[in-house]
Order: sequence, then structure tokens, then C-alpha cells
Amino acid sequence: MIIPKANVLSAEQLAEVQAIVAEFGCQIGVIKGAHRSIYAILGDERKELMLSRLEGLSYVDRIDRIDSPFKLMDLRSGLADHDFAIGGITLGKGLLYIAGPCTVDPKEAQLTIETAHAVKAAGAHALRGGVWKPRTMPYSYQGEDAALEVLLEARAQTKLPLNVEVMDERQLAVAVDAKVDVIQIGTRNGLNYTLLKKIGECTANTSTAVLLKRSRHMGPIDEFIAAAEYIVAAGNPKIMLCPRGTLPGLDGYRNHPDESITPLLKEKTWAPVVYDPSHAVGRAQYVEQAALAAVAYGADGLNLEAHISPKRGIGDDPKQALNPTQLARLFKNGLKIYEILKGSVDDG
Repeated sequence: MIIPKANVLSAEQLAEVQAIVAEFGCQIGVIKGAHRSIYAILGDERKELMLSRLEGLSYVDRIDRIDSPFKLMDLRSGLADHDFAIGGITLGKGLLYIAGPCTVDPKEAQLTIETAHAVKAAGAHALRGGVWKPRTMPYSYQGEDAALEVLLEARAQTKLPLNVEVMDERQLAVAVDAKVDVIQIGTRNGLNYTLLKKIGECTANTSTAVLLKRSRHMGPIDEFIAAAEYIVAAGNPKIMLCPRGTLPGLDGYRNHPDESITPLLKEKTWAPVVYDPSHAVGRAQYVEQAALAAVAYGADGLNLEAHISPKRGIGDDPKQALNPTQLARLFKNGLKIYEILKGSVDDG
């Protein structure tokens, strides 16, 4: 990984670097961070002559040799000081709250609009909403493009950034064209490497961030981080890791809650962790406790299902969405825990 002295290489400098690595069968991947760009050597980096020639260039600060399966996501990489903001919250420097309905029904557009205003009033920084739905049963409501129009109107009225899940390249193109603020990758696509790479490519030169949910079938957390590496290596370092429960399910909960992996992730990667307690436990009466536990474990944000009237929602809202009163209470208590932890770190 090449770290330049300046924030970015000039076109001439980049061309020289590309020519050198090409001699050794490698390529350069350009990752545009918030403060500087870094240049990943794609291919076998264990070519000492190549590295020596690169280190000898006057405009190169250093070459990072990271012995890790994920070189860009690694805590020691040149992206460690990279940060980005959503809804006025800089990830890692404030607690991000994303909330909204499981499924947006265009026939009940006013409910979504009212929900958007309600979650903003409760303290949310971004609005989530299910436009296209990965459903187990083929006869269940699958979502539709018209739902995105409802969310875009909600964004226009509330000024809340949008978090929308996509499941294929067509949906991705529609979302990027609409300038969706956060592209969400659901648990079913957490291991869809072709889609992960495409998302990274399509959002590389945009302000769009990516929220990657942990697949229910993922094993070691290295597999989770490696999935995010596909997105970052394709050009977009504005990545959030979203644990959301795994299999096998825990009796009484929808999945096996995994908020406790946050410290383990932070020992290995710089990426912010935004936890989804709604899908981890799957029942509204447990969501608040799971969310607060996630904050206590060091999560940088929460991704929650909420609805102004959960019983009138569709999809999972009747079972696991919080109402505005519950949401406001959770946000208030979450900030208390966050400030306590922040104070203990500052004092330490």
C-alpha cells in the first residue's frame, strides 16, 4: 500500500507508479479517503525490487507492508484515520441513529411520511426504509420502485439522509441515480462478492456510504471484514459494519444476538460498527435492551426499525418496530451510555 507525501498523487506521478508495478504484474487501486488518497498494490506485494523502486520515489512517504488478509480494512492501514459523516454525525465521533419502517408501502405513503417526521423528532440522523424486499416466500410483498419515490419525498420534507437496501445491480443503479445516501447490503447478500465489488465501483466517486450487514451464515469475524474489503478495494472506503444476529437462532429471539463482537471488530479494523438490534432479536419488547447493550459494547451507531403505528405497518414492523415514544427513550438512554463510555476513555 503506497502512502504519498501529498494528499493525492498527480496524474504524472500516478502514471509513473502504475508503470513500475505493471512491470511486476501488479496494478494500482486508488482509494479516495477523507483526508488523503492511498494507492493499493493489487497483486503480489512480495516483490522487494518493486517496493524498493517505489520507496525511492521522491513523492512517496512510505510503503505499508501489512501482513493481513484484508489490507485496506486492517487497523494498521493508511485508511485508519479516514472518517466520514452521515446526517451531521461523524462516524466514530458521535452516536449515529438510523431509523424507519421495515417496508415502504406506496399505497400507504402518508404513513411513511409521518414515520419519517416522527423518527426525526425522536432524534434520528438518517431514515431507513425497505424499498425492495428479500422475502422468504415468493408470494409475499417484494417491494417496488414506487416505494423509493415515497422515501425521496420523505427525505425532501425531513432533510434526513436515506438508507436503502439493494439486492441486485438494477436496484443499485436506480438507488445511485436517485443519490441515495447509504446503500445497505442485507444479510442474504453479505457474501455476494460480485455485488459487493459492483457496489464499491458504482459508489467510488460519490458521497454515498455503504452499510454492510453481517451474513447470518458468516463464521469468524475475519470473513465479515473481508467482505467489506471487496467494497473498499473497489473504491469506496465509506463503509459501516452492521452486525444483525446470526444463525442458529436463540430460543425466543429471531436470531442469535451478536452485539458483543464489536470490540473484536475494533481490534482488527478501523471501520465503524452500526448495530441492528431489530433483526437480532426480532421482537419489539427486546429491541431497546439489545440496542443499549450494543452501545455499551462500543457500537458507533444503531440501525433500527421504527414506525409511527407498528401494527399498521407491513413486513416485520408489527413484530419488531419501535413506536416514536420507545424510539425517543432509546435514543436518550443510548446517548447517556455513549457519553459515559466516552468519558471513561477520555479520563483513561
